[in-house]
Amino acid sequence: MHKYRELKVWQRSLAYTITLYRAAEQHFPADERFGLTSQIRRAGSSIPMNIAEGAGCGTNREFGRFLEMALRSGYEVMTVIDIARGLGYLPDATADSLIAEASEIVAMIVGLLKSLGWPFHDR
Repeated sequence: MHKYRELKVWQRSLAYTITLYRAAEQHFPADERFGLTSQIRRAGSSIPMNIAEGAGCGTNREFGRFLEMALRSGYEVMTVIDIARGLGYLPDATADSLIAEASEIVAMIVGLLKSLGWPFHDR
């Protein structure tokens, strides 16, 4: 069991999720409420939620499975940001900043995974 609230990656991904919610509210059009707005919010919130859920697991391997899901959600967020930029919903500076933060969070997740013995070879 890990104390997820003490993990810097959880703290940072939680703050990032709030940033994503605000960016979507500020920049995405109302007709995207059930499209990209919903998608970026779900994927963004999935990062800290999977870290927290995984921290409650009994083994590092189980925790690692949830961290892998958080990692995939980070990549999903970056893709939604790229789509939103391409559609003109996000200014380049905002998109660049959001991508940079997501990239750093992804790198932190990879570092934590490696500290747990990832990649886990006997799946």
